[in-house]
Amino acid sequence: MYGYEQIYGRLDEEVNPNQRLMGLIKRAYEQTGKKVVVLIDEYDAPLLDVVHERENLDVLRNIMRNFYSPLKACDPYLRYVFLTGITKFSQLSIFSELNNIENISMDEPYAAICGISEDEIRSQMEEDVDRLAKNLEVTPEEALMKLKENYDGYHFTYPSPDIYNPFSLLTAMEKGKIGSYWFGSGTPTYLIKMLDKFGVKPSEIGRKQLKSSAFDAPTETMTDAVPLLYQSGYITIKDYNKMLDLYTLDIPNKEVRLGLMESLLPHYVDNKTPEATTMVAYLFYDIQNGDMDAALHRLQEFLSTIPYCDNTKFEGHYQQVFYIIFSLLGYYVDVEVRTPRGRVDIVLRTRTTLYLMELKLNKSAGEAMEQIDLKNYPERFALCGLPIVKVAVSFDSERCTIGDWKIINA
Repeated sequence: MYGYEQIYGRLDEEVNPNQRLMGLIKRAYEQTGKKVVVLIDEYDAPLLDVVHERENLDVLRNIMRNFYSPLKACDPYLRYVFLTGITKFSQLSIFSELNNIENISMDEPYAAICGISEDEIRSQMEEDVDRLAKNLEVTPEEALMKLKENYDGYHFTYPSPDIYNPFSLLTAMEKGKIGSYWFGSGTPTYLIKMLDKFGVKPSEIGRKQLKSSAFDAPTETMTDAVPLLYQSGYITIKDYNKMLDLYTLDIPNKEVRLGLMESLLPHYVDNKTPEATTMVAYLFYDIQNGDMDAALHRLQEFLSTIPYCDNTKFEGHYQQVFYIIFSLLGYYVDVEVRTPRGRVDIVLRTRTTLYLMELKLNKSAGEAMEQIDLKNYPERFALCGLPIVKVAVSFDSERCTIGDWKIINA
């Protein structure tokens, strides 16, 4: 406000922020003869810092409610007020004195108001795309495909045009290379805390079908992490079933998927993140060359360096470690995949091979392979069009690493 007070003035009795805001709006109207437009960006930023702290959240919420209170009294002087933020806080919590607020987050006319659409890239950023393509040594169309894979995929309602992350897109254009720029701007510590609070596993963050009330909901009253994941951009709308009134939500693109997994990795490898990212790079080389045996040797060696923790007594811990690491490779990976006779612990699909993995804790790899054969898991994937490889992995909870494994072509 200080900059505008230099233009329109400030009275001595205007001490508190709400008094200053009210005085500023009135004087701007009186001195220009025009109604005032109030634009507030990141209105929820202070609250996000304490969203996981009940006591501090209530205190800060009262301060913000007091700050916004003059807007109702200033209604005769206002053309309109436009607020943007990451999350949705209930009207009663911050804007209790404002009864005419309209939430346009899921309104179709405003579907493309945030971000950059593909049409805008093709029609207004042709020179930038050509320059990026030249730097990447690919064709402009191939450059567009790389941008789409990494930064596209956001939808704020349905139907909606594909929306790109503007920060990452413009940074990639400026630097002339594809990178993980959104996550590079900071670690989402508040998100990690909320995922931990609600017991959300990495493999549970992705695809799900929900009513809009389950994700377009106030974050301070949420009973799970879905509203925060959606409103923060970690999952987005991918489809809508009109008959059932159900939205399909999923991770929007490669940048978000990899960034999320990299943020979650330290919690599963005791903060040995630098070693883990180096291991993942070599792991990609192994699996790209179809050498799953070498990949498991590498994982065995890496996991043996992680200090003991209570989680290593649970098979699900290793399943989530595998899920995060395989996700970081950029391949399709899923857990607990249903078949007619049971569930496959992990399905990993590369460009050339489909791996079906059964994990066992303190049991032999032979027993794991027997389960794959007994329940005939490969039958469920017979039409996938890829060679199927069965992988049985045994974990040793005492050594906190892989014990042994078997790999057999189906």
